[in-house]
Amino acid sequence: MEKDQINIKAFEKLPKFIAVEGPIGAGKTTLSSLLADSFGYDTFLEKPSENPFLPDFYINPSQAALATQLFFLFQRVKQIQEIKQEDIFLPNRVSDFLLDKDRLFAKATLSAEELKLYDQIYQYLSIDLPTPDLVIYLQADTKTLYERVMHRGIEMEKTISFEYLELLNETYKEFFFEYERSPVLIVNSDYLDFQTNKNDYNLLLHKLLDYFNKPEGSKMYFNPSPALI
Repeated sequence: MEKDQINIKAFEKLPKFIAVEGPIGAGKTTLSSLLADSFGYDTFLEKPSENPFLPDFYINPSQAALATQLFFLFQRVKQIQEIKQEDIFLPNRVSDFLLDKDRLFAKATLSAEELKLYDQIYQYLSIDLPTPDLVIYLQADTKTLYERVMHRGIEMEKTISFEYLELLNETYKEFFFEYERSPVLIVNSDYLDFQTNKNDYNLLLHKLLDYFNKPEGSKMYFNPSPALI
């Protein structure tokens, strides 16, 4: 089924603010861009290339972790604050990050004293920021994530270790197990290729159609088997 066969008008209650989340290599930015194109939304996306500390973090996490985290925190808060300052009649938006997850990275990478400092700054900056109407959490096996990261060949990511991705992946799972601020659609993306396979994307659109028209509580799961793809 091709993308233009999906009747977007059938989505009776589209959320105004969608956040797509998941570990490195899960496909957040790709899916965010596709959803924005389908729904006519604006995007606001992470900008990791602007973080001057990130290459050093991938080489020596313990030395560059705090600076890396604080740069991302200030960057993300600034982006979200800009939404609040704009006219409410501007187009809806989809993001490839959730501000709440910033502490997820901090917890996994900072020392106890650094985390205390980070938490003080986070609590001050995150007061009264908008909450997504829906979060799409892309899960994948660590082996899948590692293969995707290595395959895309971004220079500064070549030093990412499998062990770091494993830690990050497990931290994401724990975070979303307890997350309750927004409804969450948890998607197993191991067998999904949104970038090159329109059928995979259509499967997710149909699941979203079900979710928007008939919500099934605060968490819903989409676990497509290879036979369906």
